[in-house]
Amino acid sequence: MVDLDWKAKMVSSNIPSKSPKLSNKLQVSIPAPFRILNVSSPISTSPSASKAYDYYLRLPELRKLWEAKEFPAWPNVGVLKPALHALEITFRFISIVLSDPRPYLNRREWTRRLQSLTTSQIEVIAMLCEDENDDKTAVGTAPIVDLTSSSGVLTRESSSAEVWKINGETTVVNRTSEASLLPRLATWQKSQDVAQKILYSIECEMRRCPYTLGLGEPNLSGKPNLDYDTVCKPNELHALKSNPYDHIDNPENATLYTTHQILESWIQTGKQLLKRIASRIDAGSFEAAAGDCYLMENIWKLLEEIEDLHLLMDPDDFLHLKSQLQIKSVNETEAFCFRSKGLVEITKLSKELKHKVPFILGVEVDPKGGPRIQQAAMRLYTEKAEGNKVSLVQALQAIEAALKRFFFGYKQVLMIVMGSLEAKANRAVASSEPGDSLSQIFLEPTYFPSLDAAKTFLGEFWSLDQGDGSVKRDYRNEKKVFF
Repeated sequence: MVDLDWKAKMVSSNIPSKSPKLSNKLQVSIPAPFRILNVSSPISTSPSASKAYDYYLRLPELRKLWEAKEFPAWPNVGVLKPALHALEITFRFISIVLSDPRPYLNRREWTRRLQSLTTSQIEVIAMLCEDENDDKTAVGTAPIVDLTSSSGVLTRESSSAEVWKINGETTVVNRTSEASLLPRLATWQKSQDVAQKILYSIECEMRRCPYTLGLGEPNLSGKPNLDYDTVCKPNELHALKSNPYDHIDNPENATLYTTHQILESWIQTGKQLLKRIASRIDAGSFEAAAGDCYLMENIWKLLEEIEDLHLLMDPDDFLHLKSQLQIKSVNETEAFCFRSKGLVEITKLSKELKHKVPFILGVEVDPKGGPRIQQAAMRLYTEKAEGNKVSLVQALQAIEAALKRFFFGYKQVLMIVMGSLEAKANRAVASSEPGDSLSQIFLEPTYFPSLDAAKTFLGEFWSLDQGDGSVKRDYRNEKKVFF
């Protein structure tokens, strides 16, 4: 028979016969590290699979648009251009969904999800533009159209512009992009309400920015317009709307292709942002770096929201497409998401931020393994003298949390969309063992053990202080208190 009390026996066998004597000394139980099975690399895939993924999404051609050096004086172009591309592709996605003739398509939920995704993207884009207010090297470098410089005269090449006045005095020429799909969506009966909501979202989110996007939003404050058509190049972008497998007769082909083009565009923005975070930390611009870290946290959340779109795809059509595209795992430890070289790169760059902690705290790593960084972190938290550094280390841990949530959520989405066995390969997704490639990422120990230990000891200190009134908080002797 099965011994149902085996857990109780295991626990009771480890309990000492005598209770330990209570003490005023600080005692902290550090949990044993999570045991990871030996897998060569949790974030790697075969070069052939990555090449096929790039080919399907036409990523080499997209990268040429992302990396074109057209505005050398504008430092924000590297992070903003791919974000604008993602937004513009989302407009195309809305058109695809609303034009889909399938009677079984959940068009209402698709519309809601794409509206929400568009709003989330606009929020992040507004944060990126808002950063130019605080960066002296970026002020005034963006290619803009000054709406007040024409004195109310329309130019021939800007037939989509309109003239109106603010408070009866200031004349404003409000210019609308001629190449973007959003103004067209605003005139199409099926998408008119969706487009209007997007335009009002742009108006609201861009209020704190030095300019607005110029996509037809009201622009009640009369701000300069970003030269959207020159920066984003919608015509060149939409020339890539056809994938190499367009001959496959499957309605989910365009859905899958467009979803991943949006995903890869935001991955490119994340990669450039992570490089900027590292350079700002090295330059000692901790406040600006903290802002970028919180932006990166939002980008990880955005990637998760994009992946969730797979849940709305028709199961039969999607699995048929999977077979038609011959999508399958090469080996039992490979996860599909690691075919994206960009995703692998931003994952590594996010994890490598842990090496910046000693510099932020102003200490060097103890070669003997002592708690030097932990002590510095505890002083930083308790003295409250350098709020910008506290914000930065908190933001670094926020990136870690968002990264792990993304991969945990991705594993669930993959199993729901493909099924546990179809999602493949026993260990990469379907297994509950901690050795599979995805679980290694979201179950591995914290990237910032010294910050984690500092908070653990600080929490125990306050618990001891709360329980025993004789213990006094003394910042000047915190080493004696904690050690």
